[in-house]
Amino acid sequence: MRQYILFLTLISAAFTVAAQEMPQDAPLTVMQFETTTINYGAIAAGSDGLRTFKFKNTGTNTLYIYNVFSSAHCKIVSKPSKGIAVGEEGEIKIAYDTKIKGAIVKTLTVKANIKSGIIPLSLTGTVI
Repeated sequence: MRQYILFLTLISAAFTVAAQEMPQDAPLTVMQFETTTINYGAIAAGSDGLRTFKFKNTGTNTLYIYNVFSSAHCKIVSKPSKGIAVGEEGEIKIAYDTKIKGAIVKTLTVKANIKSGIIPLSLTGTVI
């Protein structure tokens, strides 16, 4: 029972720290992606599907990436876990599952403290 209570306390503390690092009511800012579409072109089945979306905080407040949502066959490998200062750059790394042959037509959604609230990112190409 003590272990269970300790576990719940630690989980609660972790969520509290995460909430402090990513304030949901942060002032709005602006983020600029180098590109919002990654084109894999014709990629061989089983090839490395790891790609990176690069962006910059071009606004006047700290940028927070709250979440990145992906559709099937695409994994979010990493995203910033802390705020991105004004003028700083960041990366969102994704991995498409290239074991699945056919057209790549996927949309990822980045939720951040920006005016629109979200930014769609696209993946295109063909796994052959």
